Amino acid sequence: MMNGKVAVITGASRGIGADTAQLFAENGAKVVVNYANSTEAAQQVVEAIRAKGGEAIAVKADVRNEDQINALVDQTISQFGKVDILVSNAAIQFSMKTFSDMEWDEFKPKLEEELKAAFMATKAVLPIMKEQKYGKLVYISSSLSHQPLPHFIAHGTAKGALNSFVKYLAQELGSYNITANTLAPSMVETDATKHTPIEEKEKTAMFTPLGRIATPDDIARAALFMASDQSAFITGAYMPVSGGMEMN
Repeated sequence: MMNGKVAVITGASRGIGADTAQLFAENGAKVVVNYANSTEAAQQVVEAIRAKGGEAIAVKADVRNEDQINALVDQTISQFGKVDILVSNAAIQFSMKTFSDMEWDEFKPKLEEELKAAFMATKAVLPIMKEQKYGKLVYISSSLSHQPLPHFIAHGTAKGALNSFVKYLAQELGSYNITANTLAPSMVETDATKHTPIEEKEKTAMFTPLGRIATPDDIARAALFMASDQSAFITGAYMPVSGGMEMN
């Protein structure tokens, strides 16, 4: 499905990013496993890919840092010769408070850093994608951008801005045969939700038509579709990956 394609996946040392990296490699992609701090975990993802005969490298870079993400792309070109796919997945921390309890200085960092991460990573890969007249841009958003829950106002608002950003990319880049699409998971069983009370997870599963919360592999499979040529005529889309919890 992805034979010979080169994919950069940000935040790929664990969770959704790690599963996406491994699934892409299993389908023939050469993968750059980006990470910010978790060197050992990122290397384990690379080793798992190589153990199955795939090609991968781990590259440390803070995607909010222009120099670091440009260096990552340079290393990708040096190793694999091109960049075909970007999965913008790096997690940005946020303050969990009600609006009434939140100050602007607590709200602002998530907005700025969420968009900066997507902006910088996209800027870095775009010249090579434009030159080769081919590119697949996939952004991990959240169902909380459309369906508010208490204490998630910073996260949901930032992801709502990301959704809009991706539509503008799709409109601008279509003439270069570059697509830009958004995946919006609901609750996913990852490190980010390991402290979520089991009662809350069970309640979410109960209200989900498919009867469970998502696994990282569920999101990875949707990313595989959006990053492959199976979705060649889809751009500017917002795709819930929620087991029916969110329906368009």
